[in-house]
Amino acid sequence: MKLKIFTVIGLVSTIALMGCAGGKGGSDVLPNQSTDGKDSTLEGTTLNLYTWDGMFPQEVLEGFTKKTGVKVNYSNFDLDETMLAKLEETKGGDYDVVIADDYILELAIKEGLVAELDKSKISTYENINPLFQGKFYDPENKYTIPYGAGIPLIVYNPDTVKTEITGYEDLWKPELEGNVGIVGNYRVIDGITLKTLGYSFNTDDLNQIQQAGDKLKTLAKNIRLISDSNLQDYLLSGEVGAAFMYTSQVNQALKANPDLKVVYPKEGLGFGIMAGFIPSKAPNSEAAHAFLEYINEPEVAAKCSEYIGYFVTNKAAESHISDEWKDLIVFPEDKLSLMEKGEIVENISDEANELHNKLWEEFRQETN
Repeated sequence: MKLKIFTVIGLVSTIALMGCAGGKGGSDVLPNQSTDGKDSTLEGTTLNLYTWDGMFPQEVLEGFTKKTGVKVNYSNFDLDETMLAKLEETKGGDYDVVIADDYILELAIKEGLVAELDKSKISTYENINPLFQGKFYDPENKYTIPYGAGIPLIVYNPDTVKTEITGYEDLWKPELEGNVGIVGNYRVIDGITLKTLGYSFNTDDLNQIQQAGDKLKTLAKNIRLISDSNLQDYLLSGEVGAAFMYTSQVNQALKANPDLKVVYPKEGLGFGIMAGFIPSKAPNSEAAHAFLEYINEPEVAAKCSEYIGYFVTNKAAESHISDEWKDLIVFPEDKLSLMEKGEIVENISDEANELHNKLWEEFRQETN
């Protein structure tokens, strides 16, 4: 539903030792560093972290405190819009690190609520996978660090579905009548329909959107259910033979039944990215940079990725992902072209969005 710190302290300590070698009465302790390795300017301070519930394993938060002496105050929101409203209310203050979804990041940045990162304070920045950078919300990578990527995929049971599925278009096959489950995100479902027509997820062309809406209605006879919650359970129970699901649902389904087949649709992938940023008036910007550095350390990033079950956005972390998770959250090298053909779902015009909503409601009525 998207990063670290170890190396910088070790590197600085090494430089200090080299600089003092042969010196008279030199100290191994840097001016702002305590004898236990913590930065004395940070020790005893608090980092206010703001994101959804359950985004970090406790051992990672405790590891940051142990490393830096900074206490983490973790508060959460339910919706991205709630987060944005809070930032607007505080004019970019109160919180030090926020992790949220791509589309809302664009709005927060445009409103001046996000600080530009000082990458000199994030020694692990180069660990980020460029595949998940340079996106619409932060094209020059000035403000954000990706934390995880969601890539909805098709999963089906080859024991009950006797036709091959290779892409979105196959969901319309008559063999799947009454046997398909899909998530309830209208932009995502309308988007994959647009892709079958060769159009963009993010088109503002009303004629193209209308064509997709008309085609989507013809999928209704194949739809058994529409659900954003626990869709994987319906696939595992056999209530549906095929499902188009969010990343976390795909992973739960495959962990429960490895014999299911996962499909990276040939038309190209739709995906979303959640990323971390520092609000424009963060009370503890230094600790915020230290936290982003810490969670971008390969071992730490791997722990976080396995915990949230989303695709890893940290290239250096991939080698630290356990065998149990590797096939689930490390993006396959042989599917890179599908990512390049695919698109991140972006904000579109109000008029286009209104038409999407209208067509989605018509489609839902057809499925009842």
